[in-house]
Amino acid sequence: MPQPPFRADHIGSLLRPASLLELRRKHRFGQISDAHMRQAEDAAIAEAVALQERVGLRLATDGEFRRGSYHSYFFAQLGDIVPDWVPPEEQGQAATPRRGVQPRARIRGPLRWTKPIHVDDFKFLQSLTKATPKITIPGPCALHFRGGDAAILEEAYKDTDSFWADTVDAFVKELTALYEAGCTYVQMDETAFAKFGDPHVQQELAARGDDWSALIDRYIDVTNRVLRQVPKGMRVGMHLCRGNRAGQFHSEGSYDDVADRLFNKLEIPFYFLEYDSARAGTFEPLRFVPKSKMVVLGLISTKSGALEDKDMIRRRVNDATAFVDLDRLAISPQCGFASVDEGNPITPQEQEAKLRLVVEMAREIWQDA
Repeated sequence: MPQPPFRADHIGSLLRPASLLELRRKHRFGQISDAHMRQAEDAAIAEAVALQERVGLRLATDGEFRRGSYHSYFFAQLGDIVPDWVPPEEQGQAATPRRGVQPRARIRGPLRWTKPIHVDDFKFLQSLTKATPKITIPGPCALHFRGGDAAILEEAYKDTDSFWADTVDAFVKELTALYEAGCTYVQMDETAFAKFGDPHVQQELAARGDDWSALIDRYIDVTNRVLRQVPKGMRVGMHLCRGNRAGQFHSEGSYDDVADRLFNKLEIPFYFLEYDSARAGTFEPLRFVPKSKMVVLGLISTKSGALEDKDMIRRRVNDATAFVDLDRLAISPQCGFASVDEGNPITPQEQEAKLRLVVEMAREIWQDA
C-alpha cells in the first residue's frame, strides 16, 4: 500500500526491556543523570526499531520507550495535569484480562502548548529507519473523559468552552510541528468512543452528571475541529481503545451504540478497532463505514501470550468482508504491548511472535502487503 495504514500495522507501544525499567527507577530517585537515561532510551529504541524491521513491518514506532505512561507523557507537558491517576491499590498486572479502574484526571491548571512534545522523538526515530516513522498521541477528548466537566472546572477553568479551545489549539500546534519536522503518519488514541457502548461505563458517566450519548456528539465536534486543521500530506488515524493497563481493560461492549456517528460524522480516514475478544461484539457495526474509509482490524491480543491461530484470523477477516470490502481492511494487534511502563503480562518472545504473525497474515491475505 502506498500510504498508511499498512496491511500489517501495529498500535505503537512495545515491552520495555527490564534493564531500561531499572534505570528509570534509578533516575526517578536521582541515582543516574538525565543524559545517562537518554542514552539508555536511545539504545533501547534502536533495538525496538530493529525488532520491527526484523519481523517485516513497513512502519516503525519508538515503542513509546520515553513514556512512563502513554497519556501522562503528553498531557503533563501541557500544564499542571495528572491525566491517569489510579489509586495505588488498583494498580498492578492482571494474569488474565480483567476490568480495571478507569484512570482519573486531575487538572490543576490550563492547557498551554509551549513547545513540541514529540518532534525530537520523531527525528530520532526517523534517523534509525527507512520504514515510515509513526508517532502516537492521545486523542483530544481523552483528558475530559477521565474527569468530565467537574474536573475541568474544579481548579483550572471557569467554563468548558475555554478548555476545549485550549485543547484544540494545543493539538493543532503539535500536529503542525510534527508535520514541519517531516512526520506524515500519526495515530490518535481515543479512549472514549469504544467505551460508550458499555452499560457499566454509561452508568459511571451518568453518576457524574454526563449523558454518554451527548458526549459522543461533543467529542466528535471537538475532534473534527482538530482534524480540519491537520496539514495536508499528514495521515491521521484513530485507535479506539478499551483500556490497556498491564493486561487489564476498562470496558466491554460492541461498537453498535457509536458506529453510525463514529464512522460517518468523525472526519478521519481510518480506524484501528479492537476485535481480539468477544468483548468487542460482532463486525456488524462496520456496515456504517463509508467506502472512502479504511478499518484496521485488531485481531491479535496483546493481553495474552497465546499465539492466535492463522485459520481463525483468516476466518475473522473473511467475516468482516461481509461489511467492508477486503481492499479497505488491514490487520494489527488490538492495542499496544505496554501503555504504561510495566507492560502487559507477556514475554518479549511472545511479543515478537505476534508482530511476525501480523505480517505473515497480511502477506497471505493481501497481495500489496
